[in-house]
Amino acid sequence: MIADEWEDPAGVPISAILFGGRRASAVPLVNEARDWRQGVFMASNVASEGTAAAENAIGELRRDPFAMLPFCGYNMGDYFAHWLSMGEGKDPAKLPRIYFVNWFRKDERGKFVWPGYGENIRVLKWIVDRLEGRADAVDTPIGRLPAPGSLDVSGLGLTDAQLALLLTVDADIWRQEAALIPPFYEKFGEHLPKALWTEYEGLLQRLGEPARRPAMEPAE
Repeated sequence: MIADEWEDPAGVPISAILFGGRRASAVPLVNEARDWRQGVFMASNVASEGTAAAENAIGELRRDPFAMLPFCGYNMGDYFAHWLSMGEGKDPAKLPRIYFVNWFRKDERGKFVWPGYGENIRVLKWIVDRLEGRADAVDTPIGRLPAPGSLDVSGLGLTDAQLALLLTVDADIWRQEAALIPPFYEKFGEHLPKALWTEYEGLLQRLGEPARRPAMEPAE
């Protein structure tokens, strides 16, 4: 499926950008960034757990910012800065909204909770409804998640506990997640935009953690 105007030299408006990772825990089914800068911050920290087909050990986190690490031919810190610059001075209402999806959440028995495959269209429908102002969301420390009843799960047979697992944010677990960000960011040295450290501090504050400044002086 492709839009009729896909070759229009004026371009095609982009309403939303989706990123995803394979996470058995912590990351909810779908999450909407509050704004462009927070979306860039979250995308810069996308991670997946290893599978039998990946080079890293099964279960081990592998950071793949923007799902672009193998394809970026220059410092990823500069790549982050490029994304931030695209939103500077722009009308927020005209910027694409940034979303994060995770089809791979598991329960305490190690079983996938979300059925995936064709049912993923339900999450895409919620995203479209958000763009059209037809669906509600609730604020969490990491972004906006579907409000109760706003995501169509009819016929899936999911229990309340399963929905809570898919659509809530555990602050204790996310404090542990947040602690993994500085060692990753410090790899980029002065190329890491200061704005992303600011976003990191904002995440800590929303999680009830004291702000921690980086050891080096980051780039503006």
